[in-house]
Amino acid sequence: MLPAVNGSIIRVEHLYKSFGNLCAVKGVSFDVEAARCVGLLGPNGAGKTTTLKALYGMCRRDPDTRTSVDVFGFDPDRDELEIKCRSGVVPQDDNLDSELDARQNLLIYARFYGIPADEAHRRIDALIDFLELTEKGKARIKELSGGMKRRLLIARALINNPKLLILDEPTTGLDPQVRHLIWDKIRRLKEEGVTILITTHYMEEAFQLCDKVIIMNEGRIVDEGDPAELIRRGMERYVLEVIKPEALRAEGIEIDVPGLRKETVRDATFVYSDDPNVLQDVSNGLPAGSVHVRPSNLEDLFLRITGRKLNDS
Repeated sequence: MLPAVNGSIIRVEHLYKSFGNLCAVKGVSFDVEAARCVGLLGPNGAGKTTTLKALYGMCRRDPDTRTSVDVFGFDPDRDELEIKCRSGVVPQDDNLDSELDARQNLLIYARFYGIPADEAHRRIDALIDFLELTEKGKARIKELSGGMKRRLLIARALINNPKLLILDEPTTGLDPQVRHLIWDKIRRLKEEGVTILITTHYMEEAFQLCDKVIIMNEGRIVDEGDPAELIRRGMERYVLEVIKPEALRAEGIEIDVPGLRKETVRDATFVYSDDPNVLQDVSNGLPAGSVHVRPSNLEDLFLRITGRKLNDS
């Protein structure tokens, strides 16, 4: 892999992108430092994927004199190929060639980058080993599981030894074992100097991997920073979560704790406090197994910032 590069390799200022009358991205600004992992979080329709595509020329930004996008010192609207030759992209959807086997899919991409055949085969061997696909090199794509396909997509994105790896929801729908395997590989890549930009709906994934998260909602950035620091400054430290609301309803119990923040969403109830003992006292008066006191997490913060209403746009 390539060595770390000092400073920021991505700088975005006042990014706007519209599709007809819909403004999907509304004045987004952020930067990504080299050899760091940055996560874009947000509900469906928040503008995450559109923002990613604007970084490597797949989505032309709105003409605006204030807008500036700089990746490796290049403008994606003018220098798309310069950026792509330094980057690897794992798209949200599987776009592997189903008529080819796993190795052939990688070899095709090596040819796109003009990698000599001997070198391409060496890189493919190393990547198949790195992503633990050694026994599947000759397997047709339709013979691979979902987790294997995602790993092959990551291997394909690494064929050109990129300085920047862009991952759009890389572990959606995968079982926990495969998800943790991919997390381990992403950590290894970052240690080797690869800069990583990731979108995900798994808050635990963002917390585990990201040095910085950028939370988007309705096309705008609503908060950003170190995940643990965001939780500390934006949330009470503990939450009482009702895990069996039917048990409380059966006994006619309503949770009412003056002075504490309480949320009720459909059948779920959450009570927040910086003092776990206060919440434990509340839980002691409730039926056993109906509530759970736990530390607040990134998902709690995400839902507080973006809301709990479904967004199906």
